[in-house]
Amino acid sequence: MIEGVDRTVDLVGVRSSALSGAREPDIVSAIGRCDTGALARTDGHFAAIARDGRTVRLARTIGIPLRYFVAKMYHGPFLVVSDRIDRIFDWCQSQRIGWQFDPAYTRMVPAHYVVELDQVGCPDPSPRNHRFFNPPIAHGSADIEEAGAAYIRSAADAVRGWLSGVPLGEPVAVAFSGGIDSTATLLLARHACLELGRDPGSIRAFTLDFGGGRDAAQAEAAVQALDVVDVWERIEMSPSRYDLEEAISVIEDYHPLDVECAAVGLCLLRGIRERYPSLHYVLDGDGGDENLKSYPLEDSDLTLSSVLRNPLLYQEGWGVDAIKHSPVYSGGLSRGYVRTYAPAAALGFTAFSPFSVRSVIAAAAAIPFEQVLAGDIERLYTLKQDVVSAGIRAILGIEMPVNPKRRFQDGAGVARPRVTKTWCRNVFTRMWEERLKDTPDALDRRSGNEVPVVPVVAS
Repeated sequence: MIEGVDRTVDLVGVRSSALSGAREPDIVSAIGRCDTGALARTDGHFAAIARDGRTVRLARTIGIPLRYFVAKMYHGPFLVVSDRIDRIFDWCQSQRIGWQFDPAYTRMVPAHYVVELDQVGCPDPSPRNHRFFNPPIAHGSADIEEAGAAYIRSAADAVRGWLSGVPLGEPVAVAFSGGIDSTATLLLARHACLELGRDPGSIRAFTLDFGGGRDAAQAEAAVQALDVVDVWERIEMSPSRYDLEEAISVIEDYHPLDVECAAVGLCLLRGIRERYPSLHYVLDGDGGDENLKSYPLEDSDLTLSSVLRNPLLYQEGWGVDAIKHSPVYSGGLSRGYVRTYAPAAALGFTAFSPFSVRSVIAAAAAIPFEQVLAGDIERLYTLKQDVVSAGIRAILGIEMPVNPKRRFQDGAGVARPRVTKTWCRNVFTRMWEERLKDTPDALDRRSGNEVPVVPVVAS
């Protein structure tokens, strides 16, 4: 191994969104020192890497994905870092080592950890994980009015912080279904504009409709009730543009609910892009269900006990030390946020959800769910609407309309049957089998042991 060679390839660089408590260089410095305390004192999103001798450290929050792959080159292992699997593969192809690559060899940095890797050669040592987000659990008020005010106050701060970074005069789209989270997001964004001295009319709400979708009627009723019909638009789209295989390619994942959500999101964002080619900023309510545990237990193998006794289960999955943790895909919203991030990035948008930042997650985690629910599953299913509407009433003085929960793909009017994980995984596997056929054959590929020949120039 050649000493002194920088064997990290960062294909995306440091990124942040609504970051507070530090600047991007401070984040890189803290990651380099593995200073989890400094990272814990920040809010908003970031993803970055730093190198300290043979040790490379990577860290991210939920809203910005980060992946890595260990490639073998003549001067030792190379750590290739990106937000996407295919971008890492393209780099390997450019170095004629695409034959080393398999998407299953890539790793997703789990949200809220510093991942530490030592570049010392074969065998590659396992990464070490250092947590930097430890919100106090169930320490807040069991009173719904007080809990809602604390939760929505944090979300309002997050929206204002993000919006302050949007250039003055730029319009902002809100992915709007008329549901609880998107309605709260629209109201918080308009409120933030007023606080920042901006025109609340620059916040535009868009609803996807494949024809007869329940969200379109629900959204129209919601904007009428809120007297903001003038900022709402219906995006009518042919159902033929709902493309699950495209969604799998875009999000590089095969979890069926995320695939369906991304397919619908691509249609909505494409419709906005076709109407407004220069619009670049999008708000949505992703993460609201996870924060307030608003998922039907009958759709999973979870019990009320498993949800309540694993406070960040929906945000992070079972945890990095659990059997069910996937190093390729992380877990929970840490994995699933690609359903928002990747479609937006693919179509030239910068997306943000106030419900995905740590301060808002912490405000939700403070709710003493066990005390509030008292073992009643049905109460769990109505809790989010009560918390959010109480918070909007307390912080904004607005009585927001409350509509039933439904998934994005259901409300838009998708007429196709649900897909299985097996089908999605098979599509994903087939796509990569086709891509990997293009790797160099044995006569053209570069060995990890090949030392480049430096031509001798005659003096």
